[in-house]
Amino acid sequence: MSSHLRIALDLAATGVPTLPLRAGKMPFGNCRTCADNACGGRPNMKTPGPCACPYPCHGWAAATTDPDVINSSTWAQAWRGAAAVAYHPGGAGLTVVDLDNAGAIAWARANLPATRTVPTTRGEHWLYQGIMQSANAVRPDVDIKSSMQYARWLGPGSGSIAALPDVVRALTVKDSAPARPTVVTVPSQAGGGACPHRTPTYLDRGIAMAEQRITEARSGVHATVYRTFLAVLSTHGRCGCLTDAHTARLFTAAQSKGETARHCIDAWTNAQTRLGL
Repeated sequence: MSSHLRIALDLAATGVPTLPLRAGKMPFGNCRTCADNACGGRPNMKTPGPCACPYPCHGWAAATTDPDVINSSTWAQAWRGAAAVAYHPGGAGLTVVDLDNAGAIAWARANLPATRTVPTTRGEHWLYQGIMQSANAVRPDVDIKSSMQYARWLGPGSGSIAALPDVVRALTVKDSAPARPTVVTVPSQAGGGACPHRTPTYLDRGIAMAEQRITEARSGVHATVYRTFLAVLSTHGRCGCLTDAHTARLFTAAQSKGETARHCIDAWTNAQTRLGL
């Protein structure tokens, strides 16, 4: 019996649904019968669905506590090629706050209740008792893994498991509409001089470039948003040419990357303060 299979059976005995992972921390692909969800089950892996495939198909939805399934001949090939064991946190009544680096861990220590922690390759998993919606990138380098998601099993960790707090639940809540910040209006140049940007085209091109910079961010979104706001305000914040429509475009771009309205307002205000606006 492989070590991965033994771990899976031990976890299943404690009520933790498990499944094998292949290299790259990825679940095994669907079998031929279930390819492209032809079986009608688990469409796009959003719901468990009616499929009762005996193979470890459909990612997180394959996780099970049934030892006969885990140790079956149909799962044997997957276990032989498995690189790790995963589990379905929501199925075990858990939520995992996945902290991807030291900065994310520092944020968690300052803002989240202490709970059981499990070291990972680059950071830590913080485990809470309770189920919630899973979501990626709720903050820079922070993911939530609970319902309809899997997490890699890296050991039992240390510390007591705390109840899932509201502050973690709130991380997945996004405002329904972009906030409309109060735009700093600076009097026109002395002597009634024209705006140094001369034409609206210059400003519109700058806002479009700022939107693109935010939406193309692959990591560190919060820092990218702040730096972009700072750049826009340093160029356009003193001549009075910025309008609510311009700032709403920037806020919308930021919120499309997972930033909340509150984060947008804070970043905008901090940039104004730094520039003395």
